[in-house]
Amino acid sequence: MIVLCDKENLSALHMPSGNSSTHFSGGGGSSDRVLQKLRQLATKNESKQIGNAETTEDIISDVSKNSADRRSLHVKRTRKWLEETTSNIDKLFSATFPHLSIHPSEKVRRSVVNGVRGLLSSCSYTLTRSKMLLVECLCVLACDDATTVSEAAQDSLDHLFMKGQSFLSENEVSDIFTRLLEKLPQLVLGSEEITALSHARKLLALTFYAGPQFLINHLHRSPVAAARFFDCLGLCISHGSQFSGSMDKLIVSKPLSVGYLYSVAELKSGAYPKDISHSSQHATSSSIAPKISVLRDDGSSNAHGTVEYELPHVPPWFVHASSQRLYFALAGMVRLVGLSTVSGQGTSTSLSVFVDILLNQFRRLSTELRAKDTQRYGVQRWYMKSDSGQILRQASSAVCMLNELIYGLSDQSLCICLQLFNKSSAQVVRVPGQNDKTSSGEHRGVTDSRVVWKISEEMGTKDDIIHCIGSILHEYMSPEVWDLPTEQNSELCLGEISLPLHLFRDTTALQQVMLDGIGVFGIILGQDFARSGFMHSSLYLLLRKLISSSVQIRIASDAVLRTLATSGGYSTVGQFVVANADYIVDSLCRQLRHLDLNPHVPDILASMLSYIGASRDILPFLEEPMRAVSSELEVLGRHDHPHLTVPFLKAVSEIAKACSHESISLPDEVQSFYVKVRTEGQAVQNSIEKRRETSVTAEATDVDAQPEFLSLEYWEDLLCKLNDMRRYRRIVGSLVGSCLYASTPLLSSTKESACLVALDIVENAVVSIAKVEEAYKCEIESKAVISEAVQLLSLDELLDDMDGAEDVDENRLPPAMNKLWPYFVICLKNKISVAVVRRCTEVLGRTIQICGGDFFIRRFHKDGYIIWRLLALSPFKRKTLSLMDEKAIILPYRNTSLTSEEPMAEISSQKIQIAVLDMITEISSNKRSAIALESVLKKICGLVVGIAYGGLIGLREAAIRALTGLACMDADLVWLLLADVYHSLNQRDMPLPPIQDLVELCDLLPPPMSSREYLFVQYGGEGVRYDIDPSSVHEVFKRMEDAVFK
Repeated sequence: MIVLCDKENLSALHMPSGNSSTHFSGGGGSSDRVLQKLRQLATKNESKQIGNAETTEDIISDVSKNSADRRSLHVKRTRKWLEETTSNIDKLFSATFPHLSIHPSEKVRRSVVNGVRGLLSSCSYTLTRSKMLLVECLCVLACDDATTVSEAAQDSLDHLFMKGQSFLSENEVSDIFTRLLEKLPQLVLGSEEITALSHARKLLALTFYAGPQFLINHLHRSPVAAARFFDCLGLCISHGSQFSGSMDKLIVSKPLSVGYLYSVAELKSGAYPKDISHSSQHATSSSIAPKISVLRDDGSSNAHGTVEYELPHVPPWFVHASSQRLYFALAGMVRLVGLSTVSGQGTSTSLSVFVDILLNQFRRLSTELRAKDTQRYGVQRWYMKSDSGQILRQASSAVCMLNELIYGLSDQSLCICLQLFNKSSAQVVRVPGQNDKTSSGEHRGVTDSRVVWKISEEMGTKDDIIHCIGSILHEYMSPEVWDLPTEQNSELCLGEISLPLHLFRDTTALQQVMLDGIGVFGIILGQDFARSGFMHSSLYLLLRKLISSSVQIRIASDAVLRTLATSGGYSTVGQFVVANADYIVDSLCRQLRHLDLNPHVPDILASMLSYIGASRDILPFLEEPMRAVSSELEVLGRHDHPHLTVPFLKAVSEIAKACSHESISLPDEVQSFYVKVRTEGQAVQNSIEKRRETSVTAEATDVDAQPEFLSLEYWEDLLCKLNDMRRYRRIVGSLVGSCLYASTPLLSSTKESACLVALDIVENAVVSIAKVEEAYKCEIESKAVISEAVQLLSLDELLDDMDGAEDVDENRLPPAMNKLWPYFVICLKNKISVAVVRRCTEVLGRTIQICGGDFFIRRFHKDGYIIWRLLALSPFKRKTLSLMDEKAIILPYRNTSLTSEEPMAEISSQKIQIAVLDMITEISSNKRSAIALESVLKKICGLVVGIAYGGLIGLREAAIRALTGLACMDADLVWLLLADVYHSLNQRDMPLPPIQDLVELCDLLPPPMSSREYLFVQYGGEGVRYDIDPSSVHEVFKRMEDAVFK
């Protein structure tokens, strides 16, 4: 630094001395004094040696040599010597400084910063060859993890770049930028992670300090350079980056001995750790991208708890922490390119130039998927082409760069960038107009980054951004891309050619980054996202992907929905969906007409109600879609689209659950309204009577002094509220009726899944209908009170309105039960599976309790044998279905795999009998429903006593519970059947009559000649179990006697 100082080499550089003071600030003080001190260092050593009496002839000779060497420090500064010296120094710097800049020791890196700063301030003209290398070293150190190192390097870069063209010309910066960019893919895809990261950070820092005008001049005005830029970054961001790094790391992350396990890979790629060094940068991004609590299909929280999902998210193929740090550097460059379009001084800059370059890569994929060959032969043939996988991955990289390019226009991105380079004092600068002289730089090319990085709000900027986002979303909404399979069991994969697992992983990654892009666009536009018409198509797609089979896609959809809700000004996703429900329902109704092209429609219906939780506001919109769904669940609809039967049933099930949830609160609301109306009506009646007693007419009464409940407006409000409640009750009742009508025939289906879902729908529908009828009765009472009060007040106009609003009879439950009962019988007779029979008995028991037993007396008397036969059959005795009336009833166009032999296993039969016994317990324990069993009480008691006294311990507890319930109906009958067996086996315990006139018990119940003569066998009829276990008899009788008969 002393020898090569620019001031000492003016003559050799042929520079006028006047220019030195203009360009340099590091030459304070002559170097002669420093050299003089260096020459005196050897003399001091000699005097010390002489003072110690250690002088010898050798020392004298050494002194003479040292005296001769002193003259060697004098250099004759010629141009030739200077060129040779600077060339050697440049080789030395090139071999050492790049490695020292990434040295693991912080002290070494800090020393490099100080040395480079001194060299550039004092020797920049002399070391012209090394100037670019030294600037690159400062760019690397400006992004250093150590604060002291990065701040020192950033201050140096600020000082150097503020000089503008006097220190670095635009051509020089362009040469550095081009050279670093062309070398970037080679390093990123290489084996040195640290070198690749430092190189990417070097390019990021250079881009930031060069300023937006440089990017506009270098990229925007040269489409070839822009295309080359995105090609290089596309290679770095591509899927190939996951194979970069050392071979040891790849072996550890993907051991070859295990092979490829798709489930394990899916779990590993579900959530990624955040970058530690950059976590503080993203923590302050915005409240628009919060920590997302991901929900599953059943509404429970994710197994891993809260999942941090920020937008834009790191692509799925950047799975390692080191690769994520690399991605942040690469993404920062793309964001700066996007930000430059709204920060530059030129008026002709447009974001669409960069957007079109990236969209062309994505359009290549969508164009091939739309080709006739692909439509004809399917995805299998297309993917087997040599370059299809490469096209798919290039599209993912292009989408990733598009998301980052648009995100660079946001305030959050600018804040992150300023914070990265320690510009804490710099705020987000928004320039309202292009005539503001204080905010626009006057230099061309390289300018002060602290001033020029801003977000301009000039006229036309917002429209240009909306236009670009609209072009991107138009391509993102291509149905061919979203129809690509993400799992092996997809319908598109059911062909002769088996697709490799890489296709499913790549498709999942592509759809995930596309969903992230929708969230990013919502962050950028805010409420303009909906005003621009982008919400219509995006919301429907997000709801569709919210129930995807891929965990990653579900997480991304959930995060984007929450982000759009927050950016749109809604506190919850439910409010957000309700506000845009007309868009969703419109799309549903349109796509329900073409189910062959839109088989995902049932999933949208299910996700709306299962995930959103806004059923009260959504239900009024579903009447029209529900009519279309009901037609699809009829015979012809199921025949045309058999694969959509279960999805449609699940959608109807969600609607039925929502109706059940809403109907439960209807009676309480109407009841509270009735209490209020009744109180007010009584007050009106008392006021009228008081007037009559005091002989005060209504005309003489002061209107201002009248209570509020005597006014016309007050009763108008009450009548409007009653009409609103009636209207909502009718909506719920209509939807429930449609759900019940659509699902009832499916109770006879031979598919277990369809039958189970249909039973769930029936249960919820019955509960809803009962609540709707209860609310209707309260409404009638409220209407009568209002009518009486209106007559007392002589409000004739309200009476006319009330007469015109007469409601129809809400007697829905008995007709529904009349239609349901035959299908319950068929469901129990088919015995498709244990789960179906058990669920059917549960639903039947609850239905009887809700409706009352009167309606089911004749039904049990006529068709009850189907149920009692389940109790009569022994689980260890197989029975052949030989008779025609015992064959399973199935739909005529369905195939069944049922054999002539009873399909249930022994343990399955026991589970079914326990379910039937529990149903008997529930029905008999309820006085309202116990009436249904009166006509068959003796038969049921005989069957249950035979099960309780049998040797099957697994059925004993359920039988005792059933006997306890039956004892609530007729305790004498149950005791008589139990005592008949017990005392015939235990003559010693025969109780004596309380008085002598009564006949002894042995005379009333003579001992049977055989087990077939027991009363429970005669009452139970055919199929009752008469193989008695004495230990069971004793235990059951004692427990019943202690718990019930005492």
